[in-house]
Amino acid sequence: MRLKPVKPGTRIKLTDDNAVDDQAPRSKEAEQQLAPLLERLPALQTALYAESKQALLIVLQGLDASGKDGLTRTVFGTLNSQGCVVSSFKQPTEYELARDYLWRVHQAVPPKGTIGIFNRSHYEDVLVVRVHELVPRKVWSKRYEQINQFERMLTENGVTILKFFLHISKEEQKQRLVERLRNPLKNWKFQVGDLEERKRWRDYTQAYEHVLERTSSEWAPWYVVPSDRKRSRDLLVARVVVDTLERMGPKFPTVNPEVLEIARQWEREGTGRGKMDE
Repeated sequence: MRLKPVKPGTRIKLTDDNAVDDQAPRSKEAEQQLAPLLERLPALQTALYAESKQALLIVLQGLDASGKDGLTRTVFGTLNSQGCVVSSFKQPTEYELARDYLWRVHQAVPPKGTIGIFNRSHYEDVLVVRVHELVPRKVWSKRYEQINQFERMLTENGVTILKFFLHISKEEQKQRLVERLRNPLKNWKFQVGDLEERKRWRDYTQAYEHVLERTSSEWAPWYVVPSDRKRSRDLLVARVVVDTLERMGPKFPTVNPEVLEIARQWEREGTGRGKMDE
């Protein structure tokens, strides 16, 4: 199974039932199918980095415990850090609040030749801001189209954008939060505020539905990823990323003829000293 992008203008209904895709492979089969994709991904990244003519921006959004960190480690953990940067957007600082809400995001857009991963993103300004009523409705309601135009500008300047909403059920989130509390390697992540946010499940679900409906575009599509099963989640995302990089078709630059001539000279001379050794 392959994910399909949300068609612009499509009505979205997020339910617990569609947090699991019964057609997606289970753990062992998913891992087997994921392995060749994880081998292919670094090669595509290397070509993208060498070419340095285009960039890939991957946006990860989802409710707490939906798996943004785990997916990033599994799918993108083998990439060369020179050409892959993960950016997380927490509560804005006073310095950032003194500027427009997209300012700090624009600073983190990946330069040509690189892959950028946003662990949360500019969409917090139509999610958290909306749910907690941090700004008036007349302010955040204008941001959908502002974001669409921002993303369009990026794509017209060499940035390919993929946006993934990691969709989990309320019961699965509860289990993961309990597991997080019990695990000494993870319980540092747990905040009292996580429980308060969980009480706003319906508000966040509605906010995400509106985001998906109003900001999935031909140039920056959203993908809804069933995420109750971690390995099938990783597989579905990896397929989209690899397929997209294949379509982008990064090419290694042509080697300078002078460099080729030096290499040929070294080959002719075998292990002897060439001009570069003198």
